[in-house]
Amino acid sequence: MNWSSGAADEEYTKSLAASPPDHIQIIELPRVDPPPADMRLKSVEAFIYEFIQRYISPVRDAIRDIVSQRQKSLSDDSTRIAGLVLDFFCSPMIDVASEFGLPSYIYLTSNASFLAFMFYLVTRHTHTPSELEMSDSEELIPGFVNPVPRRVLPLASFNKNGGYYGYLKVAQRFKDAKGIMVNTFEEIEGYTLNCLISKGQNYPPIYPVGPVIDFNGPASPELDMAQRDKMMKWLDGQPESSVVFLCFGSKGSYGASQVKEIALGLEQSGFRFLWSLRTLPPFDDQNPEEMLPEGFLERIQGKGMICGWAPQLEILGHKAIGGFVSHCGWNSILESLWYGVPIVTWPMYAEQQLNAFMMKELGLAVVMRLDYWRGQSEDVKADEIEKAVGLVMDGGSEVRKKVKEMSEMARKAIVEGGSSFNTLGKLLEDIIGN
Repeated sequence: MNWSSGAADEEYTKSLAASPPDHIQIIELPRVDPPPADMRLKSVEAFIYEFIQRYISPVRDAIRDIVSQRQKSLSDDSTRIAGLVLDFFCSPMIDVASEFGLPSYIYLTSNASFLAFMFYLVTRHTHTPSELEMSDSEELIPGFVNPVPRRVLPLASFNKNGGYYGYLKVAQRFKDAKGIMVNTFEEIEGYTLNCLISKGQNYPPIYPVGPVIDFNGPASPELDMAQRDKMMKWLDGQPESSVVFLCFGSKGSYGASQVKEIALGLEQSGFRFLWSLRTLPPFDDQNPEEMLPEGFLERIQGKGMICGWAPQLEILGHKAIGGFVSHCGWNSILESLWYGVPIVTWPMYAEQQLNAFMMKELGLAVVMRLDYWRGQSEDVKADEIEKAVGLVMDGGSEVRKKVKEMSEMARKAIVEGGSSFNTLGKLLEDIIGN
């Protein structure tokens, strides 16, 4: 189901249809009117949940058409629906699947720790039916070894304008799924997964099938290929593991004061760097000198490079990269682990604070901030950035050693005989059996 109106998403779905295997069929759903814009301003989660609700009827019609075609065909090779695989926010579609006697499987692009939090939210609501309150207290969440500070929980769980209930309604439907696929692997979240599948829990089967990384995805339309070639050529000329990479995702933009602090921190650290700089209006990504300290670009000549949109996965795989200052999106974490690049935690929104906390608990990241919220926190100062960069670039650190070990485990998990490979086989057996 492709409900996004973004050109990049449409190009991506077309590329999927054109790539092997050739039996992937993309079904375009009719457009529906989005919820009021002011709902999005109050809570993105509530907006998305309502948007999905408006697609229930078009999805029902699309499935009915496929089922009808199957019934009219005399061929055993005609299309048959084995079940529905649903995105996190699409859990209300479970009711549509049930109407046709079909099993539903949730695919969670985040990790098992976030899933544990969602189950906890449902349990908590039975005795405390209200939003969480921001405080310095901690939550005892099954699946976490240590109490979790409230300040690292997803901001939606505190939102009184529909965000909390958007999350809750989604999570309440998880129990009705036939199974939940999670983009993680046993070796990194074994404790959490064991808690989720332990006896006495009324949860559907959990299938860790990761790390799922799209190595061949299309380039972003925002990527300037000439700039990309310039970046890679510059990296080719740097010593191995000598460059720290800063990239904060598609929404990772900062104002002028924070940009100056980052620049000063990098300069003070003395390390080489590649910085994907995304700015907030009225500034322009193409003219960073407007925001940077006076003379900064001249002083870092040859030692640092500033770019706009960057091919993150390709850069993390380059031998020159030795550290990664990241917003801690789960995809970014998996990509850095895959290539054995240690992370500095700088979360910004959604479940990123919880991801950062998990990485800290596992000893797989250098902690700069855990509870930073974009637009709601004071600037991270140059001295903090300088210190964190120095720690992540320490070639003999315990964090670097652990990340290298986890990289090997991640790669073994998806090959034949690996934990995720075997789990995926079990999932397919269960789907065929249904």
